[in-house]
Amino acid sequence: MPVPLAPYPTPPAPYTPPANGAQSQLVCSGCRNLLLYPVGATSVCCAVCNAVTAVPPPGTEMAQLVCGGCHTLLMYIRGATSVQCSCCHTVNLALEANQVAHVNCGNCRMLLMYQYGARSVKCAVCNFVTAVGASTSTTEQKFNT
Repeated sequence: MPVPLAPYPTPPAPYTPPANGAQSQLVCSGCRNLLLYPVGATSVCCAVCNAVTAVPPPGTEMAQLVCGGCHTLLMYIRGATSVQCSCCHTVNLALEANQVAHVNCGNCRMLLMYQYGARSVKCAVCNFVTAVGASTSTTEQKFNT
């Protein structure tokens, strides 16, 4: 007597994005890869490391910075004063655009960014300290560290 075969299970319906195709992005909390997700999702599962990352509430403005310890791109909610890197645990200052200023290093001419109101800024390339503000030529020093 022949044995009846069970039917194959029906495959799940393929994912269909919203009609307007709106997508957003965030950084995976596990492996730091950039994840794309449909607008309205509450969490995203990473296809690389399977970590589930919560999606911030709609309307939340996000900002980005590069970690000073390991140079990983970090995303955070705009308005935060500091951001801890999940890779190297460095606590990074999160400054708004109106809280920072720029000056060229007095020695190597590298463009430097510093917190607005600071009196001087030390170049990470050549260790030259450039005074900012009124007079820059008399207070510059070179530190050999």
